Amino acid sequence: MKKLNNLVIVGNGMVGYKMCEKLIEKKVQDEYNIIVFGGEARPAYDRVHLSEYFSGKSAEDLLMAPANWYKENGITLYLNDPVVKIDREKKTIISSKGQSISYSKLVLATGSSCFIPSIPGIEKDGVIAYRTIEDLDDIKSYAAKSKKGVVIGGGLLGLEAAKALMDLGLETHVVEFAPRLMPRQLDEKGAIMLKEKIESLNISIHLNKNTKSIDGEGKVTKMVFADGSELETDMIVVSAGIKPRDELARESGLEVGPRGGIVVNDLLQTTDPDIYSIGESALYKGMIYGLVAPGYEMADVVANSLAGGSKTFAPYDMSTKLKLIGVDVASFGDPFCSEQEHQHIVYEDKTKGIYKRVNISSCGNYLLGGVLVGDAKDYNMLLQTYKNAIILPPTPEDLILGPRGGAESVGSGVLSLPDAALICSCENVTKGDICSAVTYNNLEDVAGIKKCTKAGTGCGGCVPMLNDLLTATLKASGKEVNKVLCEHFGYSRQEVLAIIKSTGIKTYDELLAKYGSGDGCEVCKPAVASMLASTWNEMILSQDTIQDTNDRFLANIQKGGTYSVVPRIPGGEITPEKLIAIGVIAKKYDLYCKITGGQRIDLFGARVDELPLIWEELIEAGFESGHAYGKSLRTVKSCVGSTWCRFGLHDSVTFAIEIEERYKGLRAPHKLKSAVSGCVRECAEAQGKDFGIIATDKGWNLYVCGNGGAKPQHAKLLASDIDKETCIKYIDRFLMFYIRTAEPLNRTSTWLNKLEGGIEYLKDVIVNDSLGIGEQLEMEMQYMVDTYKCEWKDVVEDPSKRKRFTHFVNSTIADPTIKFQAMRDQKKPVEWGA
Repeated sequence: MKKLNNLVIVGNGMVGYKMCEKLIEKKVQDEYNIIVFGGEARPAYDRVHLSEYFSGKSAEDLLMAPANWYKENGITLYLNDPVVKIDREKKTIISSKGQSISYSKLVLATGSSCFIPSIPGIEKDGVIAYRTIEDLDDIKSYAAKSKKGVVIGGGLLGLEAAKALMDLGLETHVVEFAPRLMPRQLDEKGAIMLKEKIESLNISIHLNKNTKSIDGEGKVTKMVFADGSELETDMIVVSAGIKPRDELARESGLEVGPRGGIVVNDLLQTTDPDIYSIGESALYKGMIYGLVAPGYEMADVVANSLAGGSKTFAPYDMSTKLKLIGVDVASFGDPFCSEQEHQHIVYEDKTKGIYKRVNISSCGNYLLGGVLVGDAKDYNMLLQTYKNAIILPPTPEDLILGPRGGAESVGSGVLSLPDAALICSCENVTKGDICSAVTYNNLEDVAGIKKCTKAGTGCGGCVPMLNDLLTATLKASGKEVNKVLCEHFGYSRQEVLAIIKSTGIKTYDELLAKYGSGDGCEVCKPAVASMLASTWNEMILSQDTIQDTNDRFLANIQKGGTYSVVPRIPGGEITPEKLIAIGVIAKKYDLYCKITGGQRIDLFGARVDELPLIWEELIEAGFESGHAYGKSLRTVKSCVGSTWCRFGLHDSVTFAIEIEERYKGLRAPHKLKSAVSGCVRECAEAQGKDFGIIATDKGWNLYVCGNGGAKPQHAKLLASDIDKETCIKYIDRFLMFYIRTAEPLNRTSTWLNKLEGGIEYLKDVIVNDSLGIGEQLEMEMQYMVDTYKCEWKDVVEDPSKRKRFTHFVNSTIADPTIKFQAMRDQKKPVEWGA
């Protein structure tokens, strides 16, 4: 039987999609025909992670759900057909393609558009908004013919856009009208720290800039500011804020705010009770909510109302944690503390680029809010402490400094939170919901929690806390946390490694036959290959059939189907003769050249059949594999130390070379990076490495378990003022202990975070030899050092292995689909399918 009532949703963005999901969840489709109109040509996609489109994700990857999902759930979806008129008297809508559909209830989820400031010349070619996938396509296309780009806007999206321009190879600038970056989230000192961190990445920041005009004949060539200064540029990306899409509401006589936005009440009804507004188009108590979480909450309120419930919307907490161009930024509660009676505690480390501020009530009992820049690992617990009005410890500075002097951590972790604590604000999932799901559904991993509760499926910021809750709940119920390698091995990685060492097994097939089951998988095969290599130090290609692609070809696969070649340059030191040799080889094989952050030279664009030829010539010139493709030691970065620098205390270059030569080729659960700095000025950035060494007046300080990348972590001091021999002894022990005990694909930083007892326990094992295994660990490392062989040379000298390096198994011809295009006197790959 045909349903009598139509529920029309205008807008198919993230909030519009969530509206559909909530309606299905509450079975509203039993009473309404659900009809959705979207203005774009594709279904709703994830705008929160839009910038990932520049780093390889496709439009399909970003979809919230494919078009057939709507059909399968009884929802009629019209794409590329925006609603252009609402007739409130007849209760009908009219679309751009002329469809006229009646409604019983109407939901306006029209979202927002990019605010385009009224600047003379804003219409010129090369000025592009940053809002949709089509905008991103335009940016990529225009950037290909540009060298310099400017982003107007220093907020969240503006900085995302700046990263996009940087990744596209442009000289990048950010122009902000306000006196600081992210003025709504950060206080002055936090914004200064963020600015310095971003500028260290070669992105120029221009604050207090009022753009007077955009000049150029037809296309942009420069910006002119009100203070008389100018900035030349080839393109401009506009990300200066959002503008609520309230045109339909305004034209149909609904009340809108003086600065835009559709006025709604606690039920999110407009001035017409049959019309609702949610997301960035809605104005609630004078506030436009520009985050996805409150938009999702609005969708739930309206769905609840349509299902006969009485849930209402309330002012929403705008706390948020972000990673901007690799820099952690977070603010929660009242970051500026508008309360007159309050205290605040500030921690600032300009050397490491860390700023933390927490605001505390005048009585000292409650957390009111705060700001974190450069290190936001404590954000989730700080947010929960604030939201749940948890009484603070007698030493509230521990909140940002951590316990000191051997004291225990404040509180008892996530399990100390009340069950009502909101863990996932995007999906409104509480701690009680998560713990109950784990207990009653016998969940054993975070993926199960996501599927069962939807927690962690929005912005993803709560995922670390989900993992903590899972582990804590399982332990509290007396269950052993399942850490088997995979379904084919009923052992942990540590147990499998012990089996390999004790039995002398040297092949995956033998291990699987004796101690496993089935045929294996993509999890256990590379993990076992790594363990075999870490134990016996045999050539990785002896395990060729179970390797990841990079290891199988001893090179990193890149865009367009080509590979990059990275020869080892210990300590970053290289002779002119070797530089010339690299240049000659790169020119001969037409390779793109790039100096890496680890003080090496990366050669891109090699075909798989060319790899042995390139390696042969590099080996003849005195080079060997740099292991850029493996879970092994990559680089040991160094400053020039006392050899050249007037501040240098010791010869950091010689020590870095010695360290790299010792540990080269060492296979581990994850890649390893190191550095040696000649003084505390830390030019080699040793405290951001898996193990780093810094010169002191009395010797060397050894730091361990640091990490850059997506989740940066500063290294911890393991030993201070030690001599070279002791330093190497401790590194031997540290690395072999890590290899023995870490889980697959855990960096040393993650391993330390999971290690019971943390850095103090690690010091006890490595420095004090509390387990009595120090000498054994040193012997195991010496075996690895003594048996090292260059993997490239092994291939070059072995005809049977060399035969593997072809594009096709039945032909020696090169892959005809590989194509390149010119870029700055070098080349870059043409995307597949382009």
